[in-house]
Amino acid sequence: METIKVNTSQHVAIDYPVAGVGDRIVARLIDLGIFFCVFMLLMVFGVTFASGKSGIAYVILIIICLAAFVFYNLLTEIFLDGQSVGKKAMKIKVISLDGSQASIGQYFIRWLFRLVDFYLTAQLAGFFCIILSDKKQRIGDMVAGTVMIKTVLKTTFDHIAFHPVTAEDYIPVFGNVHLLGDKDVELIHEVLDTYYKTGNEELVKAITAKVSTHLSSPIPEDMHESVFLNTVIKDYNHITSRQ
Repeated sequence: METIKVNTSQHVAIDYPVAGVGDRIVARLIDLGIFFCVFMLLMVFGVTFASGKSGIAYVILIIICLAAFVFYNLLTEIFLDGQSVGKKAMKIKVISLDGSQASIGQYFIRWLFRLVDFYLTAQLAGFFCIILSDKKQRIGDMVAGTVMIKTVLKTTFDHIAFHPVTAEDYIPVFGNVHLLGDKDVELIHEVLDTYYKTGNEELVKAITAKVSTHLSSPIPEDMHESVFLNTVIKDYNHITSRQ
């Protein structure tokens, strides 16, 4: 699966999977469904009130609806951090290729190239580019320097960071784990999950160094970084479950 590194607020790069064509199509259908419902409501309003001033109001509403349809993707991506309603539902978003949040200029370029990707080529240019390109980019993404990622990695119950330690007599290995917060442990868990999927040793070593320094607890020489991080999570769960 193609992935891209995204820099978190803690300055740790995490690999996220790139969104495929199926996710993008479903997100688009959700957005179109919203517009269809709004359009049908306007049609009912127009049939009922399309006379005199009400008719003029109906025409104005139609113009507003058409303008919203044209600028919908641009405005939602700008104000919803790279997502539309459909993208939020499918848990995908647009980011810059360097892993940072895309700029307004990048959103504008990819919106402008919708003409080429979809409308002037009957959806074919964008569809085939997404399928054939390494990072599942349409032409607008390639020109704007953006990519669409899946924002949530698949997890099972065994991967959840905060399931409690079952052994009552468990003794924490690292006593300073109370210095961590829930967000810190969530990040550690996400890094471990990414490591198991991609085998990215550098990522695990980087977060291990940060956690070890923060806790003032050097990692034992015979302990692998992934074991250290798992132990920290286990210790944290044990301590917090008893508070």
